[in-house]
Amino acid sequence: MVTTLPALRRAGLVLAVSAFAFAGLAHADDAPQPRSEAAAPAGQKGGRGGAAQGAPQTSSSAAEPHRLPPDSTTKQTLDLPGRTLNFTATAGSIRVFDGKGEPLADIAYTSYQLDGAERATRPVTFLFNGGPGASSAWLQFGAAGPWRLPLDGEALSPSASPEVKPNAETWLDFTDLVFIDPVSTGYSRFVASGEDARKSFYSVDGDANSIALVIRRWLEKHERLTSPKYVAGESYGGIRGPKVLRQLQLQHGVGVRGLILVSPLLDFREFTGTSLLQYVATLPSYVAVAREAKRPVKRADLADVEAYARGEFLTDLVRGEADKEATTRLADKVAELTGIDQAVSRRLAGRFDVGEFRREFDRKNGKVTGRYDASVRGFDPYPDSSSSRFGDPSGDALQAPLTSAAVDVLSRKLNWRPGGSYEVLNGAVEGQWDFGRGINPPQSVSELRQILATDAKLNVLVTHGLFDLATPYFATRRVLDQLPAFVTQRVKFVVYPGGHMFYSRDGSRQAFRSEVEALIRE
Repeated sequence: MVTTLPALRRAGLVLAVSAFAFAGLAHADDAPQPRSEAAAPAGQKGGRGGAAQGAPQTSSSAAEPHRLPPDSTTKQTLDLPGRTLNFTATAGSIRVFDGKGEPLADIAYTSYQLDGAERATRPVTFLFNGGPGASSAWLQFGAAGPWRLPLDGEALSPSASPEVKPNAETWLDFTDLVFIDPVSTGYSRFVASGEDARKSFYSVDGDANSIALVIRRWLEKHERLTSPKYVAGESYGGIRGPKVLRQLQLQHGVGVRGLILVSPLLDFREFTGTSLLQYVATLPSYVAVAREAKRPVKRADLADVEAYARGEFLTDLVRGEADKEATTRLADKVAELTGIDQAVSRRLAGRFDVGEFRREFDRKNGKVTGRYDASVRGFDPYPDSSSSRFGDPSGDALQAPLTSAAVDVLSRKLNWRPGGSYEVLNGAVEGQWDFGRGINPPQSVSELRQILATDAKLNVLVTHGLFDLATPYFATRRVLDQLPAFVTQRVKFVVYPGGHMFYSRDGSRQAFRSEVEALIRE
């Protein structure tokens, strides 16, 4: 899930990066326990397994009012078509300390481990979403977890039932699962006060380093360091994922066999300022939306549009609006491909940013398209306004039922009841995020090249939805096309019918699961 970045156009992409180093974050462990047994809930370990032993008792006491409850471990059974899965679920947290042993934050996680499996050889996959500011609920209850909340596009509303169902497409058959909520998402929270603690986590590098640290600590805590390891990240996870793997390789002594990127953004550069590549990136998705309105569409049906976007379209863009003939030719072609009124396309010189397309595509009916899934349309609350003042019919309706579903599963099924509010999507995080300053916008392509070069056995699966305007698939395709030849056979790119959360569609979710299973079993 991605939120908006003020430095970009409001309807454009949202995710992030920063040059802020996370140097002060030294280690993670369960919070050190006070000496009084009455204040030490059962199940919480003391300073075992690392530098957390040195954390002073006074720090623990000061952080006590903010702490999350002890981990809760329960036995679960999932009845699915043709099989029954017995597994152990743990809802809990890992406390992160700074270099002086002072507690900084409690990072919440939910893990599912299949019973009866050999831990040394059983794969384990760590999953997180994006934002920054999104919890892992989207992947957990939409795609990979044992229970799923139906996410049915236009049929879903804020008042829809938050009841989860057994997920026939869960990944638990072939990998254990650990869903991580970065600080200030889900129930994860700071236990330290002050600006320095916030800065340690609310930055691109600090965020990636903290997640890599939590992964290492989870592996130690559950004695899984020898297990085959995989990482899956959605949306801003495209920035986060390669950076986390690089940190695991270099700083934490953990090798990862596979990286799964779901609707990722890998490079902000083509979506900033006056870059013409932003129009190249979005055009195939615009046309996919137009064609989907008439009949089902697959990526293969867009071969002509992709060729046009790479060729004549880009050439005419480069010629600029000073070339009237090229501009008219481009605008008329875009109108023909998208079905948008030719006069509107000519007025905009065929250069539709995401917000303009979303409003103009079905303006005659007073509707706007979704940003996360542009095949979903909803009413424009101000159809006669000269300014755009609309939300996202494909995303806004999900937050209420998803929040309620997450809280219900954690409290009722998993018996974990933290105080405070569960943040499925915390907009305040993005507003305070350090995206970095300087001439180089955030990108993770450098880390992607490095991790692939460092580990010749590492494979990457990159997946997208055709109708996603938040992170258009063609932008990622262009980035991957620039990778060196030695990685060609190890990076697989797949595009499914659907939007940012393409797994909300049954067929796409089933196909996605098959791709992930093939990656892990190979």
